[in-house]
Amino acid sequence: MSTVIVPAEVPPVSDDVEQLRKAFEGWGTNEGLIIEILAHRNAEQRRCIRQTYAQTYNEDLLKALDKELTRDFEKIVLLWTYDPLERDAYLANEAVKTGAKSNHVLVEIACTRSSHDLLLARKEYHTRYQKSLEEDVAQYTTGDFRKLIWPLVTSYRYEGEEVNMTLAKSEAKLLHDKITEKCYNDDDFIRVLTTRSKAQINATLNHYKDEFGQEINKDLKADPNDEFLKILRATIKALTYPEKYFEKALRLAINKQGTDEDALTRVVATRAEFDMKTIKEEYKKRSSVSLNEAIAKDTRGDYEDMLLALAGSDDA
Repeated sequence: MSTVIVPAEVPPVSDDVEQLRKAFEGWGTNEGLIIEILAHRNAEQRRCIRQTYAQTYNEDLLKALDKELTRDFEKIVLLWTYDPLERDAYLANEAVKTGAKSNHVLVEIACTRSSHDLLLARKEYHTRYQKSLEEDVAQYTTGDFRKLIWPLVTSYRYEGEEVNMTLAKSEAKLLHDKITEKCYNDDDFIRVLTTRSKAQINATLNHYKDEFGQEINKDLKADPNDEFLKILRATIKALTYPEKYFEKALRLAINKQGTDEDALTRVVATRAEFDMKTIKEEYKKRSSVSLNEAIAKDTRGDYEDMLLALAGSDDA
C-alpha cells in the first residue's frame, strides 16, 4: 500500500544526521541529498533522525529545514518530516485558522483516520497548541458546517465489521426521507454519518442504493454549488471509499486551471506511507494517465522530485 521506497540497508541514523547537516552547509543547500535521505525513510526512522539531530546539534531539524528551504519544496519536506499524528494536528490547526474554505481538510482527517489515530491526533493538538481541536472547531466553524464537523472530529467510531441490517434498512429510509425533504442538516441525518461504524454506514448506503435506485451522493447533488452539500458528499466518500476520495482530491489539485500545490502536497505527504499505491491505481483508472506523469507535467524542480520520490515508481 505504501509507495515509500526504503533501502534494504538503511545507514546508521548518525550518518543520516551528519549528511543532512552537510546538506545545509556551504553556499547552497544540497536539496537532492535532503530528498535522498528523508523521502526514503519511514516514520520511525524520521523520528529517530529528528531526535538524533536535536541531540547532536542542539537544533530542531524542522527549524533547520525551514531556514534552508523555500516555497512548495519546503512545505512538502516539512510536512513529510513531521510524525503522522503531529502532521494531522498541524493540518487541522491550519484548516481551522483558514476558515470555511478548508473545512474539507477537517472532514478528511476525521473520516479517513482510524478512531485511535484521530484520538491521538487530538491529544497532539492539545499538547502543541494548548487548547483542544474541539474548541477551535466550535470557534471557527459556523452553522451547518459546525453541526457536522464538530461531531466528526470528536467521534470515536466502533471499528468492528459487525453490521445490524435492520438498523441499516431503517437508517437508509431515514436518510432518503431527509434528502427528499431537503433537510440535509437534520439531527438524525448528521448522527448517522458522525457516529455509526464505517461498516454500518457502508451497509446502510448499500441498502440505500438497492432500495432507492442510486447512490446517496447523486441524490445529494440537488444543488451542485451548495457548499454544505459538497461537504456532506465529501464526508460520505471519505468514510466509505477513502481511496476514491483521495483520487478525486488529487485530480482536482492537478487540473487545466492550474495546480493546487497545497492539496497536492497534503495528499501525497499524508498518504505515501499508507495507501498511496491504491490511490494511484484509482487515479490511473479515472484519468488514463499515471499520477507520476501528471505530477511531472504540472510541477518542477525539487518540489517535483520530492513528490515523485514519495509517490514511488509507477511499478511500485
